[in-house]
Amino acid sequence: MSTRDRILDAAMEVFARFGFRRAAMDQVAREAGLTRQAVYHHFKSKEALFRATVEALHEGAFEAEVEAGRESEAAGRDLADILAAQIDARFRYIVECLKETSQADELLSERQIQTRDLNQAFIENNIGLHVETIDRVSAAQGLRLRDGMTALDLARSVHLAIRSFNDLRLDAGALDDLGRMVRLIVRGAVEPPAGRARTRAAAATRSRNGKKRGRRSPARQSRSRK
Repeated sequence: MSTRDRILDAAMEVFARFGFRRAAMDQVAREAGLTRQAVYHHFKSKEALFRATVEALHEGAFEAEVEAGRESEAAGRDLADILAAQIDARFRYIVECLKETSQADELLSERQIQTRDLNQAFIENNIGLHVETIDRVSAAQGLRLRDGMTALDLARSVHLAIRSFNDLRLDAGALDDLGRMVRLIVRGAVEPPAGRARTRAAAATRSRNGKKRGRRSPARQSRSRK
């Protein structure tokens, strides 16, 4: 592991433990087993270190998301399961990195203030990944989206639905709920395969015909009583 990566790992621990305001470069140096000068050689200020730590967190989460999607596709999962696996892997990575934090509110606030541009880039990268996944899996599995929806429309809909989930406060139960919600959205956006649609239409027709045959006209009912 490079010195820079050692510092970033240590910074993740220190920021999670103390928050941004109470964290100090000396604490990061001790956690990394380095001198204070070594830390400042790579990062000129605590703000620069915090920004780099957030960026590293995003990169790790994105890599986890890509890998989870690749594994789900290789296993032959459907589109809903693949997207749910990607999103679950992203959030689980962040939760695992910051699982011991008691400073979630402060870290969220500082992330919004100091790294707004990184957050937006992270969101756009994830939406882009989902668009690519939707296009690729739809082509491979012969899927079509409903009502003229595009892959970008679906990806943005999923993002809007999950953005209320606080990635620093999620637990296993909330992650399960998140996965169910993603699957519901995606399955609702995908048209059923043509064969399944024909089967449902035929079943509906048989059901209607059966109901018609089951009804007796007033005249017939009158004759049968006589």
